[in-house]
Amino acid sequence: MATIFVEVADTLVDDFDLIEFLHMLTDRAADLVGAAAVGLLLSDQHGRLEFMAGSNENVKLVELFQLQNHEGPCLEAVQTAVPVINVNLSEAGGRWPRFAPRATAAGFQSVHAFPLRLRTQVIGALNVFGGTKGGDFEDSDVPVMQALADVAAIGLLQERAIRRGELLTEQLQGALNSRIVIEQAKGAVAQAAGIGVDEAFAVIRSYARRHNRKLTEVAHTFVTDPTTLAHILYA
Repeated sequence: MATIFVEVADTLVDDFDLIEFLHMLTDRAADLVGAAAVGLLLSDQHGRLEFMAGSNENVKLVELFQLQNHEGPCLEAVQTAVPVINVNLSEAGGRWPRFAPRATAAGFQSVHAFPLRLRTQVIGALNVFGGTKGGDFEDSDVPVMQALADVAAIGLLQERAIRRGELLTEQLQGALNSRIVIEQAKGAVAQAAGIGVDEAFAVIRSYARRHNRKLTEVAHTFVTDPTTLAHILYA
């Protein structure tokens, strides 16, 4: 169990593969409690749930059916942030009139769902299907499975934050590089035209707008090819 938790927590490796990680999570969860199958749904950037991984193809079809019909244990777990435990699918027609018969027809007898959550933030859910009727989870299984889902959520949110941070750093570095080029272009135009740097910046901006070009692109052209300054001076 300790090995599984270490695996699930490790999202900081350089070659982190999200899909492989999610499939590993469903496989480990199924092995941990002897489940017939485990499926995983994850929220996209717009908050829509998407099927991401399953321990077998059969559970994939059931999970997709759940999403298409907007009912089922995973959706309930995400909406309430509370686990769904030991539901006998043969008796769940009133709760999920479309999902329960479909899951039963696929060979599943019971279902449990655990939200992937960090405090108030829920990013998905882990669906655990059993081959026996409801009641096959012992009291000790529930906190273990929820802890596994929580650790996975923390790892995924951490990985997302790092990717966003790296993107922000790249954007900031790009902005700084652009600013340096523009400053250089301002100096070049000011010197060539005998005007102040503020006026030179206004001239560069005006030229970029008239020719429907990006300011950074025009500045880069003037810096790397001084002969093009004639275009701006005599345009």
